[in-house]
Amino acid sequence: MKLNIVPIQKLNTLEDLSKVNQKGKIDNTLSFKNIFENAINDVKSTEDTLAKEQYLFETGQTDNTHDITIAASKAQISVDLLVQLRNKALDAYNELNRLSL
Repeated sequence: MKLNIVPIQKLNTLEDLSKVNQKGKIDNTLSFKNIFENAINDVKSTEDTLAKEQYLFETGQTDNTHDITIAASKAQISVDLLVQLRNKALDAYNELNRLSL
C-alpha cells in the first residue's frame, strides 16, 4: 500500500504579498473625465439592453418578463448613478468657488 503524501508548503505571509504588489504595481487611476465617460457609456449600454429586451417581448420572440424587469432596473440604477456623480461634481465645483484665496 503506497500513500501519496504531499508535504506541507509554507504559506505566503502578508509581507510577501505586499512585496509582490509593490513590484507589479500598475497605475489604475482613472481621470475625472474617464469616470464620467464610463458612467455615460454604462447608461447607454443599459438603455440599449432594455430597448432590445422590450423589442423581443413586443415582437413575441420571448415571453420572459423577468429579463425586461432586470434590464429596466439596471438602466434606472445606472441613470441614478450618473445623476449622483453629476450632483457631487457640481457640489464640489460650487464649494471650490466659495473658497476665498
